[in-house]
Amino acid sequence: MLALGIYHTLKIDRSTQVGLFLTNGTDDVLLPLKYVPKAFQIGEELTVFVYLDHEERPVATTLKPYITFGDFAFLRVNYTNKFGAFLDWGLEKDLFVPFKEQAREMEQGKRYLVHLYLDKQTNRLVASSKLNQFLNQTDATFQTGEEVHLIISHVTDMGVNVIINGNHKGLVYKNEVYQDKIRPGDKTKGYIKLVRPDGKIDVTFTKVGVESIEEHAQTILNELKANRGFLRLTDDSHPEDIKTVLQMSKKAFKKAIGTLYKQHKITIKPDGIYLID
Repeated sequence: MLALGIYHTLKIDRSTQVGLFLTNGTDDVLLPLKYVPKAFQIGEELTVFVYLDHEERPVATTLKPYITFGDFAFLRVNYTNKFGAFLDWGLEKDLFVPFKEQAREMEQGKRYLVHLYLDKQTNRLVASSKLNQFLNQTDATFQTGEEVHLIISHVTDMGVNVIINGNHKGLVYKNEVYQDKIRPGDKTKGYIKLVRPDGKIDVTFTKVGVESIEEHAQTILNELKANRGFLRLTDDSHPEDIKTVLQMSKKAFKKAIGTLYKQHKITIKPDGIYLID
């Protein structure tokens, strides 16, 4: 049987009254009539997503789900019943989350960060909000400054909890978060700041070290150019004003304008920063 929960590129084997049968040369799957393209040829390749239909039969679709096997996504609960919750994942058949896989009882209409996996006992695709079991708990081998892929997990008083490269837990401390909107399920890039002796990982949304200064300097230049060469910000500006305009800390701002000043790209006056043409 074709692997469930992923995309497959398959050849059109034959056309029937109920749809197209696609094949990889060994296994066949039905692409229902509603998803059949207007024009096609036998032998032509189609890329489809394969999952189980309402009768637990493998079926192909050209719809694009919000989550694929082994991934994480922030999904809305369509309804609940005595068996569990059912999530909207962009396909006709909702995605099931049994009660035993709910970190806390799910409620209709609310969204939760979940992981999609294959239940080996039932051979069904199911989701779980108990995420730790799908993350690597062993020591990480990241290097300081390494660029990584982040999924926002949840926000606490400490900061923003993230999933690193789909495999490890990490934390961006609250005082290093300058984005206005941080939402669970958002995907972004980040950088490793520190792997602690206890295995915990500190992460940042901005580059580390000299590269971060260069990135912040470019942000300031871009903002200056967008504002006719002037920003009403100085060393004495309130940190919140700097955060609002540039989404960086005052410390990062001061380092960046120092670099730009030495490069003779800006002039710093009592009323703000001026771009040198």
